[in-house]
Amino acid sequence: MEAWVVSTGLIFVYLLITIVLGAVANRHMTVDMEDFLLYGRRAGFVVLYLTVVATFHSAFAFLGSGGFFYTHGIGFWAAGTWTLLVGAITYVLGPRIWALGKTFGYITPADMLADYYESEAVRVSVAIVSVLFTILYIQVQAQGLGYIINIASGGRISFEVGTLILLTVAAAYLMAGGLRAVYWTDVIQGVWMYVAVWVGALFLAFKLFGGPFELWRRVAAERPDLLTLPGPNGFFTPGMWLGMTITLSFGIVFQPHMMIRYYTAVDAKTLKILGATTPIYLMTLYIPAALVGLGGAIIMPDLAVPDRIFPELLFAYAPPVVTGVILAGATAAAMSTLDSILHANMCVLTRDVYQRYFAPERSQQHYVWVGRAIVMALLVVGYFLSIRTFDFLVVLVTLSGSGALQLGPMIVGVCFPGGRTFTRAGVLVGLFAGLAVLYLTLLVIPHPLGLHGGVWALLVNTAVVVVVSAVTRPPSADTIERIHGAIEREVYGSPS
Repeated sequence: MEAWVVSTGLIFVYLLITIVLGAVANRHMTVDMEDFLLYGRRAGFVVLYLTVVATFHSAFAFLGSGGFFYTHGIGFWAAGTWTLLVGAITYVLGPRIWALGKTFGYITPADMLADYYESEAVRVSVAIVSVLFTILYIQVQAQGLGYIINIASGGRISFEVGTLILLTVAAAYLMAGGLRAVYWTDVIQGVWMYVAVWVGALFLAFKLFGGPFELWRRVAAERPDLLTLPGPNGFFTPGMWLGMTITLSFGIVFQPHMMIRYYTAVDAKTLKILGATTPIYLMTLYIPAALVGLGGAIIMPDLAVPDRIFPELLFAYAPPVVTGVILAGATAAAMSTLDSILHANMCVLTRDVYQRYFAPERSQQHYVWVGRAIVMALLVVGYFLSIRTFDFLVVLVTLSGSGALQLGPMIVGVCFPGGRTFTRAGVLVGLFAGLAVLYLTLLVIPHPLGLHGGVWALLVNTAVVVVVSAVTRPPSADTIERIHGAIEREVYGSPS
């Protein structure tokens, strides 16, 4: 049997498994928005752990990181400090967001922020930023899926057709089973992805070099520039390192598909354990990614699209069954994030826009069906973006994180009692100022003084929030006491 038949066949077997899980999840689902959108707020540690790590690591980790090691060298490891920060942020911020969601029934980030700042303008602004910048993330996953299926089939399935097939499958099981289907498939995808990247990287290292240590020696002898900072293209300057660390930690956590996961936990203790353990998975996945990218720079030095280095090496040097299993793992990496982003945007558009402003008094079943229709619309948008614009997957993820990062000051104002009180006017003016600076420092004058544009935007945003909040009216004392009091009771155990 030809190699492409085996590789493609195994990917389609994997897709069939996800569809079956979606159908089973549908049978367990009740017609209720909390069940469809938030897993009934009953996610335990194992399920939550695997869905969080699988959602965080996506085509960006499986394909994009290998491409970045291939192009820019070992600096990507230095920048990987964001994996530690994600754990710390989850440990500190997660229980606070969970406590507010449990107490007040929040479903989306905008629910929480609009309630505290007493502002529908805050709700709409947060919803728009959440959707616009995570659509870029849909593009990342869709492009990764297109690369995988195109290479696995030996070019017989085009990038465009492969992208459409895999997007449709993800949308299908999400619409069938809601967040329960996403979580159940993420459990399989999180394990499969991690095993696949390690098995694939070690197989290639031994096959092509005789092992990881010999691979390292070859790179040191033939491409020593890949083992230096700031790298062969001068990319990993201190300012860029700081920028990627912040945008790929805070910027990803502040995206709706990650924050919504905090609402779904069964209790605060689960989130603390989650924060303490997620860096183990997140950090160690970049070890095999480095083997693939650095080794690939020796074996295939003139690859036109660096993000394709892992599947290209597999298809050229690995047996068909190994290639198929590992590329199915790459598919899992992309789909585990894609389904979560589609779900989060469905939540935002259904809850914060449709239910709030167009049809506030409809049945639960009505909103579930509207959510499903929104998923189809997002699928179309994501598909057209993926086939019309191309860039490094890591670049797109960093841009997506930079946008969501601008929600940081308003989130901090809600979640940390006892500090300076931010106001509705302050966070809105700060958000728009941050987005304007982000545009200038990414597109007009990219990364001034070598500091990533996302960080410049956050600095201006925060300064504006503090200044404007000092001269404008804060939320009412009742609201501050109600929301900050809930955090103090749940997180600190304070009776106040």
